[in-house]
Amino acid sequence: MEPYELTVAEAAGAVRDRLVSPVELVDSSLARLARVEPRLKAFTTVTADRARDAARRAENEIARGRHRGALHGMPVGLKDLIDVAGTATTASSRVRAGHRARADSTVAARLASAGAALVGKTHTHEFAYGLTTPQTANAWNADRVAGGSSGGSAVAVAAGAAAFALGTDTGGSIRVPAALNGVVGLKPTYGLVPRHGVTSLSWSLDHVGPLTRTVEDAALVLAALAGHDPRDPASVAAPVAAAGTDHRPGPATDLTGLRVGVPGNYYFDRVDPEVESAVRRAIGRLEELGARLVDVEIPMTRYIRAAHWGLMVPEASAYHERTLRAVPDLYEADIRVLLEAGELMTAGDYLRAQRARTLMGKAWRGMLEAVDVIAAPTVPLTAVESGRTSVAWGDGSVESVADAYVRLSAPANLTGVPALSVPVGLDSAGLPIGMQLMGRPFGEAAVLRAGHAYERTGTARGLAPDPAP
Repeated sequence: MEPYELTVAEAAGAVRDRLVSPVELVDSSLARLARVEPRLKAFTTVTADRARDAARRAENEIARGRHRGALHGMPVGLKDLIDVAGTATTASSRVRAGHRARADSTVAARLASAGAALVGKTHTHEFAYGLTTPQTANAWNADRVAGGSSGGSAVAVAAGAAAFALGTDTGGSIRVPAALNGVVGLKPTYGLVPRHGVTSLSWSLDHVGPLTRTVEDAALVLAALAGHDPRDPASVAAPVAAAGTDHRPGPATDLTGLRVGVPGNYYFDRVDPEVESAVRRAIGRLEELGARLVDVEIPMTRYIRAAHWGLMVPEASAYHERTLRAVPDLYEADIRVLLEAGELMTAGDYLRAQRARTLMGKAWRGMLEAVDVIAAPTVPLTAVESGRTSVAWGDGSVESVADAYVRLSAPANLTGVPALSVPVGLDSAGLPIGMQLMGRPFGEAAVLRAGHAYERTGTARGLAPDPAP
């Protein structure tokens, strides 16, 4: 096994026991990156020298007995919305040509403090305003979409070019590419991970979180990221234990006492049969591990799409107001149309969306009193062919690809609850399928427990196959 094939937990143990050095680990990841990047195009920039410097520092520190923890020397990719001092934050857009960040974002600073080694910045759908990341190819099939907007981060992890990566999630942008590329993606509770220094799409919906190979790795990364930062107005001072960030999943797969909600509406409507079958099998596996299944009704579903767009669209347009007027032609056409449309929305529309979100959050908290976790598909279909724009469902309805991918993930953004996407198999075309586990606000521990127990049954998959030349 090559070092790049190790999970964060495995690599951390090997580094701690002096079986692998941080330099060997980073060199292995960079070699893998060089091999897969020409086909997958996951990175906006590769910071090889920076990564090797960090690896050498980690090696020297560990030799002197200063081991900083599980992320010390781990190769990481950061979505190119996340500021790192002295490097470009391009947001995968021509609008940001020549940009250089003046200071580290909070999450980049925390990863640096933990000793992680930045191997590069990863592609996003332009300014995170999309669900496909068209620049990047799917790690399992380069003719399919990577998912978005954190497509580069998901592909980098799935291909072994980074041990873990960070993404952002405004309507599913961590979980969607995680599901489509067969990796784990965690959107934490709103406010748990600070967003200072991260380019915003929609400030009332944005989250930062990890993409990893395993649920255990997601817990390790979250522990390094969580914590209050007064520079982010939404940041909360939640106790670490209450947030679940001290959770280290152990070998036990006993879920006795865990109540898993199975939606009777919405989440299994207009879902590909292979996706539904795989997710229901996975839910059955949770029951076999001791969980008690509880039927739940998802509240206020008719308002989800309108409330999500009613918040995201005007907030994004407000953020881009100056540059949209100054350099409109530098935006890609699909993003420019969305930004211009947002300027036509009224204050009344925005306030009604805020009211709907408040009522929806209250209704979800009531629903979650009866269960600890809700299990459902992450996305209703696997990765579609690049360039495909619509999906035809069995009931005769037609849905855009973007609307299909965001439909099952947006509720967790509107309500702010933690949501984890876990791989649960492959479809007949060999493409990954994801199950979404959602919990109470700051209920990350229960979500991680369920996801880890599931993957410990032997269902976790390794890296994506090598891309075809």
